Amino acid sequence: GMQVSLAAFSNEIGNPGANGLLYGIFAAGNMTAGIAMGAIAWKIGPRRRLIAGYIGLTAAASVLWAAHSMILLGALGLVVGLCIAPALITGYTMIEQLIPAASRTEAFTWLTGAVAFGQAGAVTLAGRLTDAHGSSYGFLVPLVATALALVTLLALRSKLAPTAPSRIVNASAPAAAAGTAQSTRNRVNERGIGHRQPVTVD
Repeated sequence: GMQVSLAAFSNEIGNPGANGLLYGIFAAGNMTAGIAMGAIAWKIGPRRRLIAGYIGLTAAASVLWAAHSMILLGALGLVVGLCIAPALITGYTMIEQLIPAASRTEAFTWLTGAVAFGQAGAVTLAGRLTDAHGSSYGFLVPLVATALALVTLLALRSKLAPTAPSRIVNASAPAAAAGTAQSTRNRVNERGIGHRQPVTVD
């Protein structure tokens, strides 16, 4: 949606060549955030990072439609790019935590397919809106999409927490463990393991 709308905006201001510069700024923000995501040792969990990323993305996308200056649109595009990489990278990171190893390939495929499907749908919708009403309407596509994604994340955030493995196998396990320990102590006492036999010393 950003790419199509940026191209339409450049045509509207009479400078089609500015599209490359604007999209380059947007991509630079994306790349910079991607490098930072790998370099920083994060102290907050991926679920909170994902929600924070989508909050920032929604906030930045919410004013794109009102930008009528190339400088302002470039700055907003940079912020949007900075927020996209953390959202995508964190999403892939969470698959490793939430999905069993045997199903991760399928999970990565679903996520990658969903991203491609979203891009295709956004390009189609933004293209039709910009052709009919101008670039401002095209920028509504990223706004609506990120807002829906944020609402979905907040509503289903409890499902994004990895389940902690239980240490108790069944209810009789503690009693069985205690019985085994007592049996071991009895055998040690009976056999005198760890003690020498007393001898007479002249």
